[in-house]
Formats: sequence, C-alpha cells, structure tokens
Amino acid sequence: MQPLVQPLGAAPAEPVAPILSAEVQRRIIQHGPWPPSLSSAPAADAGNRFSGRPAAIALGERLFFDPRLAATGSLACASCHVPALAFTDGRAKSFGRVEVDRNAPSLWNAAQGRWFGWDGAADSLWSQAIRALVDEREMASSGAHLRRTIAGDAALAACWRRAVGNLGADEAVLVNAAKAIAAWVATQISPRTPFDDFRDALLRGDRLAAARYPAAAQRGAALFVGRGRCHFCHAGPLFSNGEFADTGLPHFVRPGIVDPGRQGGIEALLASRYSLLSAWADVPLDSTKTRHVQATHRNFGEFKVPSLRGVGLTAPYMHNGSLVTLDDVLHHYSQLNIERLHADGEQILEPLHLGAGEHRDLLAFLQSLSPTTVATTAPAPVMVAKRSASAGQHGCRPPPRGQSRDTKRPAQPD
Repeated sequence: MQPLVQPLGAAPAEPVAPILSAEVQRRIIQHGPWPPSLSSAPAADAGNRFSGRPAAIALGERLFFDPRLAATGSLACASCHVPALAFTDGRAKSFGRVEVDRNAPSLWNAAQGRWFGWDGAADSLWSQAIRALVDEREMASSGAHLRRTIAGDAALAACWRRAVGNLGADEAVLVNAAKAIAAWVATQISPRTPFDDFRDALLRGDRLAAARYPAAAQRGAALFVGRGRCHFCHAGPLFSNGEFADTGLPHFVRPGIVDPGRQGGIEALLASRYSLLSAWADVPLDSTKTRHVQATHRNFGEFKVPSLRGVGLTAPYMHNGSLVTLDDVLHHYSQLNIERLHADGEQILEPLHLGAGEHRDLLAFLQSLSPTTVATTAPAPVMVAKRSASAGQHGCRPPPRGQSRDTKRPAQPD
C-alpha cells in the first residue's frame, strides 16, 4: 500500500516538505472552511429567541463580564472563561467559590456544538449558562439575586428593557439572563490559523502558498489524518465530532469518588428544568436530540471530544486538567493503556507509539491550530452603575479596560 505521506517517521535534518497523497489532501481539506459560513450570522442557540439579536448580544456581553451576577459579587463568567486564553482559565480545575472537579472548556465556537459541558448535561448554551449561574460551587446566584442586581443599576436595567422587556418573575429573570449571555457567547468565533491558510491553499491547488506552511506541520497533519486516526473524533472544521469518548484517563476525582462523565450528564439533562424539552425553551425548535438520548453503561467515564481550534492556548488539557502540556497529551496517546478503555474507545484508539520525529511533527501541527494573535483585553466589570444608558453600543457595553479576573484568588498550583 502506498504510504499517505513520504517521508514519515523521524524528522529529517533539514526541513523537507513531504509529498502529500491526494487522499491525505482530501482528508485535510475536510477540516475547513474557516471561518464557517455561519460566522457572518452567528449560529443559533437552540430554544433561545434572543440568538442573533444585537440588543440581546450587547446585554449578554455586559452580563458575561459583570461579577455582580455572582452571590459574592466578585465572580464573573469571564473569571473562568478568559478571552485571551480562548475563554479558558489556565487552571487544571476551575475555581469558582471553591475548586470544581473539571477544567473550564473553551467557549470559542460553542454555539456550533450539540451538547454543552464535559458531560453534555446541557443541550443548549443558555441551559449551560443557568447551571454555572446557580451552581453553589461556582456563582451561587439565583433569579432573585439577578433581579435585584439588574433593578438596582439604572443603566443595566435600561439595557435589559431594550433587549428583553420587563424584568418579570425571578425564574424568568434567571432564564432570560442566561439566554442573553448565550446570545453573546454564540458570536465568539475563533480566528483563522496558519493551518487554515494551508488547507485553503491545498483546496485551490496553490502549491506555492501551501509550501509556506512548515514542513513539520505538514507531516504532522498527514499523521493526524493518517495512521494516527485522530480525525475520527477530531473531525471537520471544528476538529471535533461533538460527541463523547473514553480516552483512558482515571475515573477517580479523589479517593472513593468517581466522575461518571457522560452517563451522569445524560441523567442530569433528563432531570433538568431547563432542557429543550422544558417550557422555558422557545419555539420553534427541534428537540429530537434530547428526546431520544438515553444513559447507558457504556457512557460511564466518557467525556466530550473538545475542539482543537486554539488548543495551544487552552492548557492544561483533558476534562480534569491532568495533562499539563501538549507534549503530555501526545505521550498519553502514544503510550495508551488499551486495557483501560471500554466501549467505542477500544475500537478506535490504540497506542500510537510515536517516534521522536513523529512526536515533533504532530506537535507542530497542533500548534498551528491556534491563531497567531489573540485579543488580550475584555470589557471591565461594572462595579458602580454610573454609566449612561446611551453609552456604548445599545447602551450596554462597558469600555475595554482589561480582564474581569479576581486577582485575590488562590494561584494555580505548580
């Protein structure tokens, strides 16, 4: 059988561009285009009537960066989803009011997913936002607290009326705040990357432009879609199939406590007051995916396949942040314990046994999936309501003055 790329294996002394077969090029091209056509009209958040509405998006941005939404008044959504880190927080496990058991996932391109959270316990962005708002370990908020906060700020209340209307009852405030936040999150599309330029050059047959992509990254791309079979799960323009898999990591969170992953997520989803099957979901919508999902034993220990877009910015890795660097991730899949896998994992995954050159090539490819520049500032938190209701777009956006991060939080352990 003709190899997919020549040469493959140890990196040569000089950077020699590989010869990519037509089949490898076809597989690489399937990881685009980027940005998706939906980026000009943001992907709709299912069951959310505010999706795509400018006034709601502006309100959602303000709420996302406002620490007053939390019960303590010192924790914003942006505290765990920092724009400069692809909307992650750089911690192994996120820290809200206390440390939680999982790593903060990136919010880039979130609206294009099917399930939300590492375990898929939410079937929409707005229902996922509700979970973070009310979780006692995170923001520990409530509809009553949100209602008081909004009503007590003349500018924010004006912004709310413009986007939503009257405040309404406490639970309606909770749901509508989450929907506004989700409407803004749905607009966050990751920038183009060096890989995208290479992919587009292959598509149009521009050999000169394709040659600007580093030879090591080209070999890594060929390995990714070739014998590595990484593209089976990290598929398409998002580099994720949006589903769940067992990757061979330990199940234990701490002695005697396990994380059930997708199995627990499905149980939580079906019990949720805010799923697409609930009265809070706006119509029209297609709730087929939620209606037919069922928890099975094979879902135990499975976690969502994350998008690899921006992966160079989102360390540490995996659902529990247990792998510190991309090198660690490659070592994990190179030396995978096949006996630890179950369900589909044992049918798809096998130890890669990467050579030193292959490891370097695959790392170069993964690094090329991040943009070369990323915005490092975000709207500052609104601590005192003195801004005019007419300030900023739709009277809602605070001026960019840095990130809303509580600097008094415990530092991440080394």
